Amino acid sequence: MDKPSISAHISHQYNAELEDIRSRVLAMGGLVEQQLAHALIALVDSDIAMAERVLATDYQVNAMEVAIDEECTQIIARRQPTASDLRLIMAVIKTITDLERIGDEAERIGRMALQLSKVGTLKKQCMELENMGAQVKKILHDSLDCFARNDPQAALQVARTDLQIDRQYESIMRQLITFMMEDPRSIPRALDVIWSARALERIGDRARNICEYVIYLVKGKDVRHTSLEQIEQETLRS
Repeated sequence: MDKPSISAHISHQYNAELEDIRSRVLAMGGLVEQQLAHALIALVDSDIAMAERVLATDYQVNAMEVAIDEECTQIIARRQPTASDLRLIMAVIKTITDLERIGDEAERIGRMALQLSKVGTLKKQCMELENMGAQVKKILHDSLDCFARNDPQAALQVARTDLQIDRQYESIMRQLITFMMEDPRSIPRALDVIWSARALERIGDRARNICEYVIYLVKGKDVRHTSLEQIEQETLRS
């Protein structure tokens, strides 16, 4: 596996700084994973306490993004990194931006859970959301695992699963539109479910972004805004 080394510098302090930002990204990712898991529990179980916990966690996620971003800025200013080191720092900056936005989407789900707890959930659609949520949790976890292991081949496979999430989202949307047409009284509740499904779909997109950053980090190729076929070609090139 192609894997950029961050242990070949004369300065041990520099090595430690690069390792630290990687570790802090993964710690932030773990917190965001937890936030998403709690948001889904709040949504499916109408758990008000869990929803409020999700909202409170968002401040921690934001603070971690700011702190890691500042550390990256300091490394650039002090070390003037080049080649793979610079790609690592750029990948970190992009990854924490997406993680922060995933946290925002989890917070949105928490808010929808609070609203649905007051008016009642749509049981069938919430079951669909639970299934979709399980897929979204998995793609987020797997994308962070690819980042931890610098594995572009695995990142490509994880990115492919975003297509499944998109299909689930489209299915839920069709069901909810039909439901609202048949029973206009359900529209307020259905809209909350729609916003939750949309948030999950966006989390899937951002997890795919993280996979693309892994490919950029290891291969040095920017594969954003390209098809999966093009990403595969870049990933398989030596």
